[in-house]
Amino acid sequence: MISSKYTIRELNQATLLKTIIDKKEVFRAELAAATGLNKASVSDITKKLLEEQLILETRMGDASTAGGRKPIMLTFNGQAATALSFDVGYNYLEGMLSYIDGQVIATVTKQRISVTSETILPLLEESVVDLLANVPDTPHGIAGMTLGIHGVVFHDQPVFTPYYDLDTIDLQTELANHYDFPIFIHNEANLAALGEYTFSSHYQNLISISIHSGIGCGIVESGKLQLGKHGKAGELGHSILYPSGRPCPCGNAGCLEQYASSKAVYEEFARVKNLDYVNSDILADYVKKEDPQANELIRKNAELLSIGINNMIMMYDPDVIVINSSLYQKIPEMTDHVNDALTSRFTRDTLVRTTRLEGNAILFGALAITAQHFLNIRKLKLGDF
Repeated sequence: MISSKYTIRELNQATLLKTIIDKKEVFRAELAAATGLNKASVSDITKKLLEEQLILETRMGDASTAGGRKPIMLTFNGQAATALSFDVGYNYLEGMLSYIDGQVIATVTKQRISVTSETILPLLEESVVDLLANVPDTPHGIAGMTLGIHGVVFHDQPVFTPYYDLDTIDLQTELANHYDFPIFIHNEANLAALGEYTFSSHYQNLISISIHSGIGCGIVESGKLQLGKHGKAGELGHSILYPSGRPCPCGNAGCLEQYASSKAVYEEFARVKNLDYVNSDILADYVKKEDPQANELIRKNAELLSIGINNMIMMYDPDVIVINSSLYQKIPEMTDHVNDALTSRFTRDTLVRTTRLEGNAILFGALAITAQHFLNIRKLKLGDF
């Protein structure tokens, strides 16, 4: 009975807090009406939330037409805590320190590096030190740190990372032994989807396609991230595009990411142009100059990606598909090529667009994971949309 009572109280508190976050600004009587809780429960819970500084009393509202006392408006305290978020690629690392509501305080970027099981901990430690030099004083301090890893992650443990060897160490335990705040590790494509869901879209059903060294999908259905039984849901890059095609580290041959990933595009363009190094800026510059080989390459990439997108729409029927790729962000016509290639009557009602989070969807998704655990709220929406 005691356990049940406290569980109900905790659920009621989460429900009330979510309602305050969703409504932006609300008074107590509105909370009672919106949640179905009685006024005494609302009063008790809001008192506790105020004591914990998770919500704030902001101003006096307008009196009702019947007169009476003006209500006190309540709002979520987005600066109640801070969070650390990281996107860890095989050759880069990006980090962000932010308030729990998504307001960015500081960032760190390391490019053209080698991320391995031996270098990851020193790289993260150095980045955390840099970020925490800017940490403000908040009521709850650092709520947690979430890492986005490019590969399959199951129960906060990388289990298949084809382009680096982070699946050979117990990364969460190593970090938990070093820091006194919660540590979460997730697949980067799943985090990108959660970032889009939480901060950039009012939809409840969306798919985010992350294109980097590989191609992964994050799938959100009815506000819930779909991970699959073993954490492998959304591994679009390992769907077979060409049977008996190019070998893939997963063990298949002809996987989509061997042809349509950013890594594959850059390597192909470097070969065609005899260049030592290619990234999105370099390729975008060639496209801007109307280089025929660059234009042909991006058109082909979009056509191949559209095959995978078509398949995802057939399986999940989402409201929107978001492409998270620096290449597609810097060359907008690539998204036009994708939409032109989606000719099926089944795909015409699905919106396909690039991210509105300026390439930071993974970092904001990492923040969303920390915020969900800290606030005990799933289906959390924090953006203005």
